[in-house]
Amino acid sequence: MLPKLLLLSLFGIAMAHLEGVVVVYLRKALGILEPEPNTEAIESIGKKYLKTEMTREAATIIMLVVIAILAGSTWIERGIFFLWTFAFWDLFYYLSLYILIRWPPSLKTIDVLFLIPRPWIAPVWFPIGVSSLTIVAVVILSLLKVF
Repeated sequence: MLPKLLLLSLFGIAMAHLEGVVVVYLRKALGILEPEPNTEAIESIGKKYLKTEMTREAATIIMLVVIAILAGSTWIERGIFFLWTFAFWDLFYYLSLYILIRWPPSLKTIDVLFLIPRPWIAPVWFPIGVSSLTIVAVVILSLLKVF
């Protein structure tokens, strides 16, 4: 089980960095200043690009689901693997953005977490907290041999 969790962590981290790089390029291409919050950024993006961004988000979720299905042998394992990989992706997405452009400047910074089905807006500490708790929960479940 540990080798799968480690590989899924690595997948989530790599995917997070790729997404972070995409966001850096999008912000640059659209003229969004580096410290500018993403909530203001989505207001300045045209509807066509916003819909394109929604497809990128959907593709991200599909990739996380597919890797979980391939890695797990039961639906419980697949669900746990999805949450595990999602948590690493989420945490390292913010870390990548911080390393690349020093964003977000604070854990209190408001961000657009998802656009699907409509914008989810919250401070950055919220997804970081949820993802951290998810990782802790999966570690405890694996130590208890629940899956």
